[in-house]
Amino acid sequence: MLRTALPAVTTDQLPGPKAQSLIDRRAQAVPSAIRCVYPVAIARGEGAMIEDLDGNRFLDWIGGVGVLNIGYSHPEIVPAVQAQAEQYFHGMFNIVTHEGYVALAEKLAQIVPVKGDSKKVFFANSGAEADENAVKIARAYTGRPNIITFSGAFHGRTLLTMTMTAKKGYTIGTGPLATGVYRAEFPYLYRKPAGMTEEEAVAYCLDSIYNVFEEGTPADQVAAIVLEPLQGEGGFIPAPIPWVKALRKICDDHGILLIADEVQSGFCRTGRMFASEYWKEAEAAPDILSTAKSIAAGLPLSAIVARSEIMERDNLADRALEIGKKVMDRFQSWKTTYPVIGDVRGLGAMIGLEFVKDQTSKEPNGDLVSALVQECAQRGLLIENAGRWGQVVRFLAPLVITDEQLEAGLDIMEDPLKACL
Repeated sequence: MLRTALPAVTTDQLPGPKAQSLIDRRAQAVPSAIRCVYPVAIARGEGAMIEDLDGNRFLDWIGGVGVLNIGYSHPEIVPAVQAQAEQYFHGMFNIVTHEGYVALAEKLAQIVPVKGDSKKVFFANSGAEADENAVKIARAYTGRPNIITFSGAFHGRTLLTMTMTAKKGYTIGTGPLATGVYRAEFPYLYRKPAGMTEEEAVAYCLDSIYNVFEEGTPADQVAAIVLEPLQGEGGFIPAPIPWVKALRKICDDHGILLIADEVQSGFCRTGRMFASEYWKEAEAAPDILSTAKSIAAGLPLSAIVARSEIMERDNLADRALEIGKKVMDRFQSWKTTYPVIGDVRGLGAMIGLEFVKDQTSKEPNGDLVSALVQECAQRGLLIENAGRWGQVVRFLAPLVITDEQLEAGLDIMEDPLKACL
């Protein structure tokens, strides 16, 4: 059984002939930037073992860079995937509610060590997506634009997370990078300046955050401080607990959210289900936690967890329904009054108002919409068209709009329509 086998190379050289053939095809079909230095073409894997196309066996100490904490082909995971495949492969959660999503969200809300008693969870596909969404949540909740990351950090290779990542070799030829990202010093105690004690090195790194406040971005413009509890690509460097406690205080003092990037360190890798459980034990739990990799044993999944207050600030979902009803009611009344309005449709506060030359022929009336856009702008209301012929006005007002502002906008938009009677 491969799961309990030992490594063994049986071909005269590596890669073996079958593996070499596939590697040659890879070189022709896949960009060289997707680099692999290992002479292995996998045929199957079990536990910590890989068998290649030529029958060679390899012991994997890499584990997909943190993806496979429970190993390849776990005997409980394989039948679970098979059973799910017999039901459906994909059910988009915006469209249908399904048990697996809800159950996993409930479980993570119970065990993830973020601040707060009531927590909310949602899922994405990758670690980079989880980190990006954590930043989006922090910015939306605080109303602030900037974040602070650290030397040695790795958060992903999307535009934002590539900016957050310290190593800029990943960014060659891909700029310009995202804005609003500032960097402070991570306490790499092994390489602390000569003559410094560990306590002095921690203090030095904390000072670098205040330097960012002074020379990069004011503290009141920082939405979040983002860090890995144990840096991965930075060199497997753990964040010293005294430093984390000081970070927690800085965040609390300045209204900044503390985000733990546990994409690689989550799911028991560090001796706790999440490394930030050590933070919680020191009364320095994060506000938001992002995780991925071993969450799904190799399947593409990531998660973002925060207390309910952060996930649902201003009750925007409920507010969208309130706004949507007001707008829908008004637009529907216009449809019966103004023959140039053919259709009103939407969900919540995302509503389309389609203009036609007459309601019978439904001939699109993009010219009228173009004129309406300009006329409303002149009156202080900015609207935008949509649709194949530019015949639709889209309603996408910010959900923080007041009732008074909403009514004023509706009045401004309706006034020019009266000329169409």
